[in-house]
Order: sequence, then structure tokens, then C-alpha cells
Amino acid sequence: LQLCVSYTESNSCVLISSRDLKPENILLDHEGHIILTDFGLCKEGISLTDTTTTFCGTPEYLAPEVLRKQPYDNTVDWWCLGSVLYEMLFGLPPFYSRDTHEMYDNILHKPLVMRPGASSTAWSILQGLLEKDGTHRLGSRDDFNEIKAHSFFSSINWDDLDQKKIPPPFTPNVSSCCDISNFDPEFTDEMVPNSICWSQDHSIVNASVMEADDAFVGFSYAPASDDSFL
Repeated sequence: LQLCVSYTESNSCVLISSRDLKPENILLDHEGHIILTDFGLCKEGISLTDTTTTFCGTPEYLAPEVLRKQPYDNTVDWWCLGSVLYEMLFGLPPFYSRDTHEMYDNILHKPLVMRPGASSTAWSILQGLLEKDGTHRLGSRDDFNEIKAHSFFSSINWDDLDQKKIPPPFTPNVSSCCDISNFDPEFTDEMVPNSICWSQDHSIVNASVMEADDAFVGFSYAPASDDSFL
């Protein structure tokens, strides 16, 4: 979601839009408190009045304005929150299809279908967060304050939650904060690749094992001229 990162040396604050909120990026710490991970697609400096146009994110959770390649603001995070909440309640994202093009069309045009099993307040917040028009989406006027004020969260003491005073409903079975036994060995057994190296020609750290001029020989790229999802 939109995060505020404090730097003690400058006492400044940087606003970050996640742009990739999904179940895989929501973890529990060793005490059971929720933490967000993977900020590879985050955008720094996004305030309530700023927009960006980068097409990025995970298909199941992309907001309509991102698919339309329109300038978008931090309300795309509130759409992602609605998609995750819907998936937590019903098992799948709200407009899911195995066919990606069909799923994109659903996100753009299919109305949110009410499903049995959820409370009226749950449906109310889902409808607010999954509003296709970002200017009318819950959170578009007063950001997180709107979400906190919704009746769905009426039982939450946000100050206590922020200070981790609310006991988590589930405590992971781990020996310490460094215990990785709950992670799939498929990932923990992977070799860690070299992400930086010393260039033989320059006494600087280079982010690539190859010189940039030789990295993509024979390749070219041009953006699509039309939008196949509209």
C-alpha cells in the first residue's frame, strides 16, 4: 500500500506506492504480525496528486486504469487491496480467468458479482475498493483515512495495531526470527546469483556481468501501437 518511510538522518519522509500487493507479498513475522514484502515494482514519491504511467503489476490484481495505460495514482493500491480481500473471502481474485485476455476484459468491463457468504459490510468495502473508476474508488478522496473509517474495520484500534499491541490470531511455529523452515525448499535451496561484480575495465561496481552495449545484441523493441485489452 502507500507507505511512509522515515529516514532518521534527514528526518524526511518518502511516500511509496507498492503497485504489486498480492497474497505472495503478504507474510507473517515470527510473532504473527503481518508484513509486506517485495518492493521491486514500488514507486517512490507518489503523493495524492501525483500520477505515473508504467504498465506493471501482477495480472490478477491490475486496476482498470493500468490496463487502459492511463495515468494512475496511488488508488491502484486500494484496488489491489480489494482484490486481495476478495480472494481471502472467496478463494480467487474477483475477475479471475485462466485466459489472461478474458481476465483483463473482465477487469475492464464485468461488474462485480455479489456472492453469498459475506457480510453486508464486507460487500460494501469490496464495492468501494473495486470501483472501476479510480476517481470514485474508496480511498480516492482521503487516502487511508477513508479505509480506516469504513464500518468493516470498526472493531480495529489502529493505534494498537500499528504498535503491535493486538495479539495475532496465529503464531508461526518457528524457533527464532531467522527460522526459514516455513519457506518452501524450492526457494531456500536456490543458488544466490551474483547481482553485482567488479568490472575488469573499470574500478566501479557494475550491475551486470556484461557491458551494457553487448547485453542485447541483435534485439530491438518497439511498444505496441494499439491496446488489445480495450
